[in-house]
Amino acid sequence: MSRTLCVMIMALMLASCGGGYSSPPSNMDNACAIARERPKYVRAFKATERRWGVPVAVQMATIYQESRFRGDARTPYRYALGIIPMGRQSSAYGYSQALDGTWDDYKKSTGKRRAKRDKMRDASDFIGWYMNESNRKVGISLTDARNQYLAYHEGHTGFSRGTYNSKSWLMRVAADVEARAILYESQLSRCRAF
Repeated sequence: MSRTLCVMIMALMLASCGGGYSSPPSNMDNACAIARERPKYVRAFKATERRWGVPVAVQMATIYQESRFRGDARTPYRYALGIIPMGRQSSAYGYSQALDGTWDDYKKSTGKRRAKRDKMRDASDFIGWYMNESNRKVGISLTDARNQYLAYHEGHTGFSRGTYNSKSWLMRVAADVEARAILYESQLSRCRAF
């Protein structure tokens, strides 16, 4: 076997042993299964809850809705005339689907210059920071998954203006986030892995 081929095989083997997760948890409808399968996620969620006060279930429901627990999630491409790619719908990326500008605000505000949107610890901390800002700026309880999600999606100004009221699809999504947070909270209360 040639030396180059050996080096390539070794590089592939090392890359496959990386510390990140390349696929979402196998059972995203069960918070305990997620906790057992991804203990790093649990540590990140708990650290965020301690720092920012956002319940684990609210964080998990938001991440489920935004990225389905995919660290490399991006918005779809836009197409002109149905065939010419015109770039992505937005700069949203990672577990939290944070936009470039909002992510930059988070890094400046927290001093986390090396934070990455495809790392769960940073993404959950971002969600905690943003929801804490929603609590401070517009008075949304940290346990109110529905309204926190609406502010997360529409921004603080949009939430204050009630822009979500004209978006029935978004109201349904926010209700789904609330229902999932309630489900996850119920599961986590009976979970040994947690």
